[in-house]
Amino acid sequence: MTTLQPVRGTHDLLPEDMRRHRRVTEAAREVAERFGYLEIETPIFEFSEVFKRTLGDTSDIVTKEMYSFTDRGGEGLTLRPEGTASVARALISGGLAQNLPLKFFYHGPMFRYERPQKGRLRQFHQIGIELLGVAAPAGDVEVIATGHSILAELGLADRIVLELNSLGDAESRQAYRTELVRYFGGHRDKLSQESRDRLERNPLRILDSKDEGDRRIVAEAPLFGDYLNQASRDFFAAVTGGLDALGIPYRVSPRLVRGLDYYCHTAFEFVTETLGAQGTVMAGGRYDGLIEAMGGPPTPGVGWASGIERLAMMLAEAPPARRPVAVVPVGDEAQGAALRLAHDLRKAGFAVELGYSGNMSKRLKRANRLHASVALLMGEDELKGGVVTLRDLDKGSQETVALDALKDRLAAYR
Repeated sequence: MTTLQPVRGTHDLLPEDMRRHRRVTEAAREVAERFGYLEIETPIFEFSEVFKRTLGDTSDIVTKEMYSFTDRGGEGLTLRPEGTASVARALISGGLAQNLPLKFFYHGPMFRYERPQKGRLRQFHQIGIELLGVAAPAGDVEVIATGHSILAELGLADRIVLELNSLGDAESRQAYRTELVRYFGGHRDKLSQESRDRLERNPLRILDSKDEGDRRIVAEAPLFGDYLNQASRDFFAAVTGGLDALGIPYRVSPRLVRGLDYYCHTAFEFVTETLGAQGTVMAGGRYDGLIEAMGGPPTPGVGWASGIERLAMMLAEAPPARRPVAVVPVGDEAQGAALRLAHDLRKAGFAVELGYSGNMSKRLKRANRLHASVALLMGEDELKGGVVTLRDLDKGSQETVALDALKDRLAAYR
């Protein structure tokens, strides 16, 4: 019989991995709440049109990476490859535009069919925030500051650099697009077939090409910053000024772009050199045209997403598992009392390990394997006296504690 294995590009989150994931998610949720972001959850699959409209029919995600299928009712569905489109769809379908501005935090699994490698999986997990209904550069500053604060909370900020660039407004973008078409048109015969296809439809996507020949041409391409009008320059200056005021370091990256037309003004990434090729740990930007492109009302938006796996890999060590209290019955007559005590302590908020069988020696060995902090021994003498013997498993000391005072005594071990 063939040994069953996880699907390529997926993996099990065993307890230590799960503690790392929880550390990232819980830190992100707590910090996001401080900034006023409320947690939401969207379905893990949507009508395929949700992502085709937002990611573009010619994007690599849509053409090569989406897990799409037709259900029994004949509907075309897709496992979500990212979270922003689902949040935007929720705003439209839920009629939430009347409540703007809205601030959302989310986390959960995403799915993309791509070559698995370190920090890149086919089922991966993200945290993200979206700020909807705020057109001012203060929104960009707040979104970036939230991300930076989460990285700082995780102890990672000193190993990560914020890179940002301006994509300008629609006028600036059109001016840059015209210049790109002129430039790449002069190198058409040297471009890859994919980039030649993109030249008329979306020349900005050529800037993201992975083809080595394309990359050499891109290296000499005009810079977005040279085509920004004054309004766009002022917007970007307000963003960088806000980051300066908050003491958040950054570097301007003139080659940082987003290929889709609904992106504008600020684009940013938090990058690290500690994960090899997969150096981006958080990426985002302003997408004022997205919701309108999906059929909703014109609604400014800005946000970011971050891969939980990548952040978890950067944690110095996994958070420790919660240390339990071990309840150890000594003799058959203590079994019932031990069961009741364990249940009572769990209701009081303690993590308790009772065990299922074995003599005192075996149960104490198991308690040590589980890194229990304390063992409560219950034998014939303890039952008669209404007490337990409390053994500190770190110090090796023990004492007798009355049952009615036990919860107060255990507070030090919670």
